[in-house]
Amino acid sequence: LPHIDHRNRGMRTRLGCLSHKSDSYNDFTAILPDKPNRALKRLSTEEATRWADSFDVLLSHKYGLAAFRAFLKTEFSEENLEFWLACEDFKKTRSAAKLASKAQRIFEEFIDVQAPREVNIDFQTRELTRRNMQEPSLTCFDQAQGKVHSLMEKDSYPRFLRSKIYTDLL
Repeated sequence: LPHIDHRNRGMRTRLGCLSHKSDSYNDFTAILPDKPNRALKRLSTEEATRWADSFDVLLSHKYGLAAFRAFLKTEFSEENLEFWLACEDFKKTRSAAKLASKAQRIFEEFIDVQAPREVNIDFQTRELTRRNMQEPSLTCFDQAQGKVHSLMEKDSYPRFLRSKIYTDLL
């Protein structure tokens, strides 16, 4: 069984390359464990195979997320995932004082026209989100986040499953 050990070691090496954090907001992308090597040793080919079960299974696995982020970077579309993650983090905000400032930061970074990391959403969704910003709530980005999730699931996710990044893990 030396070939199996060699294969697992190769998988750990490839995933190790993916485990570096994105250069976007660190507080929105803290998805990787503090001790990645220990987690990498526990990642199996079966777990990576499960990422193909559904897009949400992929998003719920920290190394699935890292692999998908690496793939999106190759397509220059990682802002979609970063926005989705920012929204997930935003929904956990418990401080009313932080809610408005976090919402404004997300809007300026991802939603506003000519935002540095503008996501691809339709005019109506952008305007609804702009109106929601007048009284920010934990749900103010729900429609935009749903559109971006759908776009990634229908467009990027199938390409990811066919990508070298993913197939090399199997």
